[in-house]
This record gives sequence, structure tokens and C-alpha cells, in this order.
Amino acid sequence: MKKIDATLKTVTLVGTAYPYRGGLASFNEMLVRTFARNGKKAKIETFTVQYPSLLFPGKTQYSASPKPNDLTIERSVNSVNPFNWFKVGNRLRKERPDLLIVRYWTPFMAPCLGTLCYIVKRNRHTRIIPLLDNVIPHEHHFFDKWLTRYFLGSIHGGLYMSQQVKDDLITFNPKMPTRFSPHPLYANYGEKVERKTACQHLDLSEEIHYLLFFGIIRDYKGLDVLIDAWKLLKDKGLSSGKKIIVAGEYYNNKEKYLAQMEQSGVANDFIVHDYFVKDEEVKYYFSASDVVVQPYKNATQSGVTQIAYQFEVPMIVTNVGGLAEIVPHDKVGYVTEATSEAICQAIEQFYASDGMHRFAENIKEERKRFTWEALTAQFESLYQELS
Repeated sequence: MKKIDATLKTVTLVGTAYPYRGGLASFNEMLVRTFARNGKKAKIETFTVQYPSLLFPGKTQYSASPKPNDLTIERSVNSVNPFNWFKVGNRLRKERPDLLIVRYWTPFMAPCLGTLCYIVKRNRHTRIIPLLDNVIPHEHHFFDKWLTRYFLGSIHGGLYMSQQVKDDLITFNPKMPTRFSPHPLYANYGEKVERKTACQHLDLSEEIHYLLFFGIIRDYKGLDVLIDAWKLLKDKGLSSGKKIIVAGEYYNNKEKYLAQMEQSGVANDFIVHDYFVKDEEVKYYFSASDVVVQPYKNATQSGVTQIAYQFEVPMIVTNVGGLAEIVPHDKVGYVTEATSEAICQAIEQFYASDGMHRFAENIKEERKRFTWEALTAQFESLYQELS
């Protein structure tokens, strides 16, 4: 590979950003802000079409929040139009950014992003380093490996946020230059508010203890496991004075989960806010809650854990993917098996040991390692290795 000037000056990120909603958009915007704050000329190339409406499982792909006025965001990439891939790829090839960061989270995007990267790569100047959320997706299809292999052939190196992703990457390319950096905190959601204020805002009783299941609801996230765990807790007589908030839009089987709550006799213990929570509202859910529960059946890393750290809320997570790397057991919460019995036991132990207060100081200390500056430093380190 031809050596280039290793001083990183210009950064272009291709991925989700405003007007699209969600954790990926928030993350990408925070990342580019950090590069800009560190003196880089940084911008985002986002989608004109991200998912065709027919393929999108939610109600809308678009944000209801205000447009960020401190970022350069260009809507240019059409995920399903090959002519567009060549057009955008050739423009970026000529622009010659020093670093091209591509957000890779699903094989669906591999033809678009891979083709774009192959074209940019021809300028022999730009170093292409994706941020790899997943190499093998949570919900598998027979074509996943072929598409991912196509994308991985178009890049120079990769940055990952959990060992699970690193292990998956090794099965494709064990020699690829990589860096690790944990998922940073979502500071864009604001600061914690008083519990009384949060409960009033959400029309919740201050007399109840709340557990939080937060985010887009998909089958691999284990809401069914949590429902069964709560039934076990209720049968033990330990659920009194407690409720679970389920806050997020259903992408899978809403009726199935609601029926399970009814059949288990726990429906009255679940407060279901079945819509996408706007950025401005996130702080109220976490500020009202004692603990965040993530009963995931599989995972790589999770933005929800980082939101919990941001608002200093303890966590109960399952020992899958990279969750245990982020949540030290019995220090900021509990790591347990992905079974209803284990989740039930962890909830019981949390309240019996006054976990909310016992973990408070540890969370404040642990959260210090999840910074945006650490993430950009790893990108720059890998860029210099590849230059």
C-alpha cells in the first residue's frame, strides 16, 4: 500500500444521520462532532433512501427532533440504486477525504456501501475504516456471509466495539488491521433529572419502583424472557410495588407479547409505551427507573447500556455478545444467563441488596472509560498504521 501523509485532516462518514432517527444517527452525529471539535474537517453523507418503505418494519424512519445546526450533513446515498452508488462513489473518490468511515450494521447495506468503497479505494489516498456494529447479524439469512464478504473486501481496516464482532470478523479475515473501542456514552440525550420530575412528566406514580426495558423491540432482545421472569417473581410474592416500563416501537410480534402478558397474569404490571421515544424524552425514562433490564438472547454491543451509564442507572444484562464486557458483574449491575429463572433471580437480588444505591459510585467511575475522544483516537491510530 502506498504511503501517504499520515496527518489526518479530513473525515467523511457514510451512514445514518438526520433526518433519520435512532441510535445509529445519534451516534454518527456525535462521532463527527468529536472529530470537528478536534480540528478535523468532518462531514456526513447520509441516505436519500435508507430502507425502502416496504422493507422497514417500524412506523417511520424519520426523526421528529430538530435538525442539528452544527453539522454538515448531505443526503446523497440511495441504498437500492446502483447508479447512485457509482455517482456518489466517484464524487467521494475525487474529493479524496483522508479517512472514510462507513457504518456497517446489516448485510442489506453491503452492495451499496461495498460498491461505494471499492470506487473510493481507487484514488489510493483515502483510507476506508468502517465502524462494524455487526459482522454476522442478529437475525440470520442465507445470503449474509456472501454480502458481508463483499463489503469486507472493499475496506482497509476495521474498528469494532465488542469481542463478539472481532471474533466474527476473524472468520472472514483474520489478518485485517483492527482497533477496539467500547461504545461511548450518548451525551446528546442530556442529563439526569429528578425522579419526581421524570415521573410527573411520564404520568407515573412516585410510589412505584420501575424497571426499564428500552429500545426497538425485536425478538432477539428477549422481552418474552422478561415477561416469564416477572411471572416467576410475582408467584414468589416479590413484585408488589414494582412495575416494568416497556418503552419502544415493536418491530416484531407486538400481539404475541401482549397476549403473553395477559396469559401470564402480569399485564397490569407492564406499562407499555409502544412508540419510538424521541431524543428529548429519553432522559425521563431512565431518570424514573431503578434499573435497566436487557434480557437479550444474542447481542454484539448495545447502545442501551451506554444510555444507562449516561444516566447512572444500574443494569441487569445477559451473558451474550459484548454485554458482559461493558457491565462488570456485581459492580454496576448483574450479568446473568438468558433464562427467565436467572433474570428473576437477578431482579430479586437487585432489590434485596439495595442495588440502586450500592452500584451508584461504581457506575460514576466506570462510565469514565466510555468517551468519544477515545473512539476518535482509535480511528486516528488505525489511520496512521494504514497510511
